[in-house]
Amino acid sequence: MEIDGVFSGGGIKGLALIGALDVLEERGFKFKRLAGASVGSIFAGFLAAGYTAKEIESLLYETDLKDFLDTRKTMLPVPIAKWLLLYWRLGLYRGARFEEWLEKKLAEKGVFTFKDLPKGSLYFVASDLSNNRLVVLPDDLGDYGIPSETFPVARAIRMSCSIPYFFEPVKLRSLDGTSVIVDGGVLSNFPMWLFVKRGERRERPVLGITLSQNKLEQPKAKIKNAVQLFDALFTTMKDAHDARYISRKLEKDIIFIPGEGILPIDFHLTDEKKAALIEAGRKKTKTFLKTWTY
Repeated sequence: MEIDGVFSGGGIKGLALIGALDVLEERGFKFKRLAGASVGSIFAGFLAAGYTAKEIESLLYETDLKDFLDTRKTMLPVPIAKWLLLYWRLGLYRGARFEEWLEKKLAEKGVFTFKDLPKGSLYFVASDLSNNRLVVLPDDLGDYGIPSETFPVARAIRMSCSIPYFFEPVKLRSLDGTSVIVDGGVLSNFPMWLFVKRGERRERPVLGITLSQNKLEQPKAKIKNAVQLFDALFTTMKDAHDARYISRKLEKDIIFIPGEGILPIDFHLTDEKKAALIEAGRKKTKTFLKTWTY
């Protein structure tokens, strides 16, 4: 059965998507259109390129995720260098190795630019800090004078995954200057609105998978110091837009996979914890499908 899929951000917790996708494939579901934010864009991109859940799982297990933490070379002591890189480069890690890995893996399936995929089959969201706007890729590239058909899919995923302060932002150059692009999750971490619009009839069922708790089950944030304040501030900024959009009616089409106790930027995750996340995705999806009416 053909469906449309939307995957949320969540950093390393995105491993849970593997388990969810594996169950969906076993049940005969196939994705016609895909959309994602942040880590969700990686899975959307790989599925659109033709990877199966099992193949994605193999890719991630054979890859040392720590290799993506590529710092710039400097003669300064590490603590000082990190602060300077954060100040001048706007991120601790370049993100170049991550993008190169994406390019290589997508190329193995014959996908280089958006013209290699059916038109309208794949969407990502990113955040343009220079112009204070949410960017939908590839559709909005025309606003920057960039042909969407020739834009690399790997670069679009890299844009959507540019976690602020962690990875350096992507500098998108156009005739109007350079725009600083960061993680799509900053403005919309779960873009169900791309495929579900009020007043429009859906051509196919739309299934969302989010790496967070149902808002009705989520406890209130504890804010007693500056660190907790920043965490609550970023979480609110990241999720408030989508939480307002997701009605009780829409919740019936969403699989919620929390991944408690896992930090989104924990690239040193053990194989045991990776397996636990994948299994959590499987269990949640099996439970969800028992009552899903599409």
